[in-house]
Order: sequence, then C-alpha cells, then structure tokens
Amino acid sequence: MHRSRIGVVLIDHPVESYDRSAAFWAGARGTERDGAGPPQDNPYESLTPLPGGLMLELQRTGTGTPASVHLDIETDDVASEVARVVALGATVTAHHESYAVLTDPGRLAFCVVPVQTGADFEAHATTWP
Repeated sequence: MHRSRIGVVLIDHPVESYDRSAAFWAGARGTERDGAGPPQDNPYESLTPLPGGLMLELQRTGTGTPASVHLDIETDDVASEVARVVALGATVTAHHESYAVLTDPGRLAFCVVPVQTGADFEAHATTWP
C-alpha cells in the first residue's frame, strides 16, 4: 500500500527566457517573486501554492530547451507509484537516484518524486492498494 498525489506543477523555461517568463507567471498568479530568482546551482523557484496545497514552481532549464509545463506526482513509495502508472500506460524515460521521469501515452513528460509538500501530502493523497 502506498499514497500519491499530483503535488507540483512546474513551468519550465530555458535560461534565455527564464527571467521574463518567471516575472510573467508571478504576475499572472498575483504573487511576488522570491528575490532575484534561483541561484545558478538551483533551477527551481517557488510561487504561492495553489488551492489544496498544490505547489507552483518555475524551473530554469538548459539553453535552447523548449518551454513546457510538467507535473510531479509525489509519493511515499516511488517504486510502487512508478509501477502503478506504468501499468496505466506510462513509459519510464529516466531513473534518477530518488525520482523517475516518465511520459504518458501521449508522450507528455511528468515525474514521480518523493513527498515534497510535507503536511499537505497526507490530507490530499490517494491511498493505493
């Protein structure tokens, strides 16, 4: 038995358009950016969470990469959640030390990651057999 939920929406932009796009999404969300953006060694920047504790994050990607939006499914058991979504039709594209990158049947990327939202996780997660 394990639990999971969609916990993070990530808005990905390459370094060359990141600052303009981050300012746009902060304004669209009606929030202030947290300082001058992420440092070079951390590509993530948090915006005000969405209702239900859903995190809204900006991610600075590499030069020339396409802009995109992807979801993180957070779970208390990464291996079990990966197996569950693969059985539903997902494909694993990369395994990392603590998370996996997958695509859905339409080839949209998403990640399965350990719990990131803390106390909100238990209140909003689904328990799977």
